[in-house]
Amino acid sequence: MQLLLAEDDDGVAAALVEVLYDHGHDTRRVRFGNDVMTYHRSADLLLLDLGLPDVDGLEVLRGLRAVSDLPVVILTARGDERSVVRGLRLGADDYLVKPVRLTELLARIDAVTRRIRAQGAKPGVRVVRTDDVEVDLDARRVRVAGAEVELTAKEFDVLAVLARRAGTAVSREQLLDEVWGDARHTTSRSLDVHLTQLRAKLGRPELLTTIRGFGYRFGD
Repeated sequence: MQLLLAEDDDGVAAALVEVLYDHGHDTRRVRFGNDVMTYHRSADLLLLDLGLPDVDGLEVLRGLRAVSDLPVVILTARGDERSVVRGLRLGADDYLVKPVRLTELLARIDAVTRRIRAQGAKPGVRVVRTDDVEVDLDARRVRVAGAEVELTAKEFDVLAVLARRAGTAVSREQLLDEVWGDARHTTSRSLDVHLTQLRAKLGRPELLTTIRGFGYRFGD
C-alpha cells in the first residue's frame, strides 16, 4: 500500500518509514502540510501529524476533505479531547496519540483500510451523481441536466461535504466544522444563507433535505 506520512520530526519519520516498509507499505514522507495537497492523489492512506511547521494539521485535514476521501489516520502528540473530537468531525478515520505502539499503528492502518473497502469506497472516484445532478469533487464543478452551475467557493464546500456522504444525514455542527473550521466560532446564519443559495442555484431543492433538529442530507 502507498502511504503518505506528514511528519516534521526527522527521527520519528525515519523510524516510521522503516517499520512501514518492513510491513509492506511504501511511504512518502513530507514535512509540510501544503505538501499533503500536492501528493495526496498518489497515496492510499495518509498518516497526519497535527503539529506541522507551516499549517496546523486540522486545517490540512479540512482542506483535504474538500477535495478527497483519502483515508486519514491522525498520529499526533495532541491528545486533548477537543482536538480528538475536531479531528474526527473533520473526517479523520482514526486518531492515535503519540507515543503509540507500532503494532497498534499497523493494526489501525489495516482496520481503516478494511473498513473503507467494506463500505465500497474507492479512492480516486470523485464524481457523485444524484438524479441529473453531478458533483465533481476534484474539479470542483457542478452540472445539472448537463449544464454547469456556477457556485462560490463556500457554496461548493458545503455541497461537497454533503455529496461525499450522499444519502446520509450530516449534522449542522459537522458542516460548520468542515467548511468554516470550528462550529463554535461560526454563526449558523452563514450556513443557512449558503444552503438557500445552493437550493436556488441547483434548482433541485428536494435534493437538499433538512433533517429537523439535526442537519441536512443530499440525495435520497
